[in-house]
Amino acid sequence: MNQSNTATTEPSQHNTAQRLFSNLFGRRSLDEWSLGSVLIIGVLALFICVVLPIYTLLSKSVENRAGDFIALTNFSQFFATPSLYNSINNSLFIALLSTTIVTSLSFLTAYGISRTRIPFKGLFRTILVLPILAPSLLPAISLVYLFGNQGIIKELLMGESIYGPIGIIIGSCFWTFPHALMIMLTALANTDARLYESAEVLGASPIRTFFTVTLPAAKYGIISVAFVVFTLVITDFGVPKVIGGQFNVLATDIYKQVIGQQNFEMGATVSVILLLPAILTFLTDRWLQRKQSALLTSKAVPWTAPKRQWLDRVFLGLMLLVSFIILSIILMAVYASLVTFWPYNLSLSLKNYNFDLMDGGGWAAYWNSIQMATFTAIIGTGFIFFQSYLVAKLPGFKVLKWFFHLFAILPLAVPGLVLGLAYIFFFNSPNNPLNGIYGTMTILVVCTISHFYTVCHLTATTALKQIDGEFESVSASLKVPQIKTFWRVTLPVCMPAVLDIASYLFVNAMTTVSAVVFLYSYNTSLASVAVLNMDDAGDIAPAAAMAVMIMLTCMLARLVHWLLGNVLLKNTQTWRKK
Repeated sequence: MNQSNTATTEPSQHNTAQRLFSNLFGRRSLDEWSLGSVLIIGVLALFICVVLPIYTLLSKSVENRAGDFIALTNFSQFFATPSLYNSINNSLFIALLSTTIVTSLSFLTAYGISRTRIPFKGLFRTILVLPILAPSLLPAISLVYLFGNQGIIKELLMGESIYGPIGIIIGSCFWTFPHALMIMLTALANTDARLYESAEVLGASPIRTFFTVTLPAAKYGIISVAFVVFTLVITDFGVPKVIGGQFNVLATDIYKQVIGQQNFEMGATVSVILLLPAILTFLTDRWLQRKQSALLTSKAVPWTAPKRQWLDRVFLGLMLLVSFIILSIILMAVYASLVTFWPYNLSLSLKNYNFDLMDGGGWAAYWNSIQMATFTAIIGTGFIFFQSYLVAKLPGFKVLKWFFHLFAILPLAVPGLVLGLAYIFFFNSPNNPLNGIYGTMTILVVCTISHFYTVCHLTATTALKQIDGEFESVSASLKVPQIKTFWRVTLPVCMPAVLDIASYLFVNAMTTVSAVVFLYSYNTSLASVAVLNMDDAGDIAPAAAMAVMIMLTCMLARLVHWLLGNVLLKNTQTWRKK
């Protein structure tokens, strides 16, 4: 009797295992299994490059220097140290005030571009997004020359010091403004003219129409901007490092604990604390986006801004003012980089561009950045887009796709400084078989791709979802390999998104500081890190010069992106024309 039960149970368990395997992977052709194996590699790559380093960081925060588990002792020590604990209040104060300023200003400027009839909109839009091409260190250095102890207009601060919260807030607003503006422009881009016509028929005043029609329609964009700016400011390292003075924030505390005191465990503890608000804002933003509904229906009527002379003049004045401030900060950095010896010899020269005579890495650091950004753009674009294609277009593999999407979204909630420190703990471990890449160009490329992965993944996924799945169905019925369909159909159609991803990765790889400041070695020093090192050494003018070189390189990259786009799009986007 027992033997019979055993014999019956074993086939039953075998069938259950088969059903489970079938549900996970299904019955696949050889072509699908080949692409599925590539998807598995992608999942493992993200698991190794994102999940495991973060797990190692969390583990270090509850250990002592000997590696023994000490529970929450490090956190207790953090909150018991007044100088460290005050950093939380300082970070929250800076982030909240900067968020309020940038959100309000970006809404007004986006409204001026999309909802008024002011002239030169294209020019204004170009000027307003210029800060995205510069490292966050550039505005901080420029503010030193404008409002520092020997600044040319320091009297405007009426005795207040730029070294502290004032400087951090101005610098943070400068470099986060373009990110907020792009989101806000999208939020205000589309609207239904019938809503405004109804408000006018009902006798609503312009102010009431604004608060009952315009503002509610853009509320999710406004909330997203607030969360994005808050996260960027509270996790930023460059601006408070250069111009923060004695005003400590969480990001600079991590740097001081790791670089200054070699206290890696406390650095991990502060990183976990910095990770919490970033994750909280990320989750809240995701939840709110799910509640967002469509603003335009199939019956919607496009809205055209009417002529309102007084309003157009007000917004034209605002655009001129904001553009003037942005150009002043950028041009001040350019001017400072050309002055021979500030403020005693104001004659112009290229002396400050002789980086090989300065501390920080010399011209080699600049060429290292070019190399790193190029590798990041090429490798990152290829990996991200093809993996996003498999997630969007490969049949089945639902569990793998779910994990991949989870791992791909995670970097958006992890500050660059935290990810860089996590890479130290994970890749610098002697027991890690990947220890060999530590201190090389490879780890800088891997960390940069991982840090900026989410935005690129979402961009690629959005572009791929716009392509009907019938292409893959037809190719399968004709026995055409799916990889051939990808190469002949999907890639050409999505070429604009591919170029955008490559440009985004290159520019961010050139300007990032926080993600790589812990990972470079003597042979792999980068331009953005060189700016930081030269500023620390007191070579502020050469630091400004290197920041200007980074900005000019990013401008050139955007120009190449535009030219390359025109050439490739002529050959791949002809189908869009009638």
